[in-house]
Amino acid sequence: MQLGVRDYVLEFLEGGVEIQKDGRLIYFNKRPMFVTVKTDFAVTEFYDKAYDEISVCGHQIVAKGTLAVPSCSEFSFIDVYETVDSGFKVSRKVRVLKAGNDLGFSTKFSMVMAQSDDLHDYDCFAPGVWYKQNEFAPAYAMGKDLDGEYFLRTETCYALPVFAMQNIESGEAVAFSRWAANVDMRSLDIVQSENYVDPKFTIGALGASRPQPKTLNYLYYGFAVRQDCVTEIDGLSLDYVYPGCDGEMPASREYAGLDYQGRSKTFQRVYHPVDVGFEQDYAVAVQFGHFDDFQGMMRVVWRATYRRLRDRLFDVDNERHFHNCMKILTRYTRQYGESYGLPFACQLPDMDISCVSFQFGFVGQQPGIGYQLLRYGHKEHVPEAFEKGTNVIDFWVRTATTESGLPHMCYNPVIHRFEPYPYYIRMLADGIEAILDAYLYLNKAGDERPAWLEFCRRAADWLVDTQNEDGSFYRAYNADGSIRMDSKSNTPSVIRFLVQFYLVSGDDRYRTAAIRAGTWSYFNNYRKLEYRGGTCDNLDIQDKEAGIYALFGFLALYDLTGEDRWLEGAVGAADYTETWTYAWSFPVRTLLPKHPFNQYSISGQSIITIGGGADVYMAACAYTYYRLYVITGDEHYLDFAEFIHRNTRQSNDVDGSVGYVMPGLGHESGNFSSQTLQSHYHWLPWCTFVEADPSSRLYDTFGGYEIADAQRLSPEERARRNRIYDAWLEPMSRSAVEPGSPAKT
Repeated sequence: MQLGVRDYVLEFLEGGVEIQKDGRLIYFNKRPMFVTVKTDFAVTEFYDKAYDEISVCGHQIVAKGTLAVPSCSEFSFIDVYETVDSGFKVSRKVRVLKAGNDLGFSTKFSMVMAQSDDLHDYDCFAPGVWYKQNEFAPAYAMGKDLDGEYFLRTETCYALPVFAMQNIESGEAVAFSRWAANVDMRSLDIVQSENYVDPKFTIGALGASRPQPKTLNYLYYGFAVRQDCVTEIDGLSLDYVYPGCDGEMPASREYAGLDYQGRSKTFQRVYHPVDVGFEQDYAVAVQFGHFDDFQGMMRVVWRATYRRLRDRLFDVDNERHFHNCMKILTRYTRQYGESYGLPFACQLPDMDISCVSFQFGFVGQQPGIGYQLLRYGHKEHVPEAFEKGTNVIDFWVRTATTESGLPHMCYNPVIHRFEPYPYYIRMLADGIEAILDAYLYLNKAGDERPAWLEFCRRAADWLVDTQNEDGSFYRAYNADGSIRMDSKSNTPSVIRFLVQFYLVSGDDRYRTAAIRAGTWSYFNNYRKLEYRGGTCDNLDIQDKEAGIYALFGFLALYDLTGEDRWLEGAVGAADYTETWTYAWSFPVRTLLPKHPFNQYSISGQSIITIGGGADVYMAACAYTYYRLYVITGDEHYLDFAEFIHRNTRQSNDVDGSVGYVMPGLGHESGNFSSQTLQSHYHWLPWCTFVEADPSSRLYDTFGGYEIADAQRLSPEERARRNRIYDAWLEPMSRSAVEPGSPAKT
């Protein structure tokens, strides 16, 4: 009996399953019924078996069997296989028929890799957790050590619950994903431990394993394991474990003082109770494909899972939200001595100021907020916003310049001086772009600010003079221009500024520098998937924001030149970057009486660095993904642009109902993979900036605050407006503008 989809045939032989392509075995499972039991000694034992009975039922194949373990517990399996658009769907029901003295159980659906049992021969993809061979992951991340035995994470750690493996030599890939976003809330009266039973736990685990045969018990941080109970070890497999588990992970602490030479590992398992009548009911999507490279596989696997599991669009009025954001920025921007800016951090819900310090970009985004304030004040006739915005820009231009032209990055108004902070190339890009935006905006309105332009010129000249021979820049510098951090992966950060300063100045040196930086980024960031170090307060590890700035840079070069390679790079960066976004949802509780997640979903949040917490930074990309849709006509980018333009708002008090001191406020970040939010519960300036900035640009380019507004334009008009550099230096209507006050239009 068999099922087929495209070139792949799923066949049942001797109670097992094989996947063949062109008559060649590529995946198999000789004993698909697999149960892990937690014995009455709290020892973990594994048992598996072939199906007892296989039958055809319409367009489905039903495989059944009973698996008995030595403790006298018995489990019945009913697996239903059927073809779907992207591959196969396997629906499983496991029922406890007899209960011995076991304390708990879990089950596993898996496919063994027939092409090789060495994980080094595979690239893996798990959104926000594992890319290729995780060479740019931190030391503690799953997959960093490919010589382990277990590589499993609970699926709530993934931006989408999918794990894919691609054989590097053949290009063949297989992916498992949870079929439906139907996770329930786990038991809240059970403390999560390393080896526990929870009857309400409905989260699975996705990953790979390559267990080694053992004849003795061994210890995995807190519980013993017996692997001699497995009848046979077949090799490396792709796994879906239910309920989920996490392991093996490097231990979070060393056991100092113990005479112990091995590497410490942790493994946390969750079980269901071995109670007669208890039933598991879950389904897994199995997707096959052949791809020329990892990026093609990642794109197809992500999109197929996204189409099936993407959360509903959040109902939000983006025009009202934009105005609420600008009111927040206006209220909390103020003068501190001789400086102007916003606090570094404020505690929610009442915006209790916890720290006052100004960053040029990144989490502070001071010049960016200055630009948005002066623009808002001018367009909406709000003198307070206009004055505060221009004062913020004036402050940085007046005080942050250095002899070399590299601006200072972090000002502390308490000590009246700049702090000895690394000069991050990414932070430079944030601030200097915003000052150029502010200069151009007022210049078009007839308000000339030559000092602002000169500040930008000095920074642009520093970049030209500092650029490496290969076109790259280092991650961070010292004040004297010497190297602080020698990674080059942040090179894309400054491309867009160099492009735009070339347009302002007409000086080919900046164009040349931008193209040289783009060429390095094309072959390293894009081709090698080396997107790392984008967040200035993290290690130089794989992350989301490095992808975002590569997208910005490649798209700017395409806007400038129209060359296909830059569009290819932009598409590649976009496809990578969106995979960090929680596109699905599951229940999350907070321990806070006033928090948006008490009433809204977590979808739209995005993982920050490999295996880390999540924040709202994908909001910064809604305008860019929409522009990419207009260029490519790819409907997926339209859908994703709308998704992040709406669902990122769910971490905000969008309408005042949450009870924050001002509507529109939201928290910085948190980790909710455990279904309990862990967060600092504070606001930083960037949180509001990254939601206001793309909305203002969407309005300026397409004439509305909603993507639906832009979609009402004709395709020809959208395309015309999307050529943003055509109008880059066109003068605005020259209304009478008095310095320091908004124009009357």
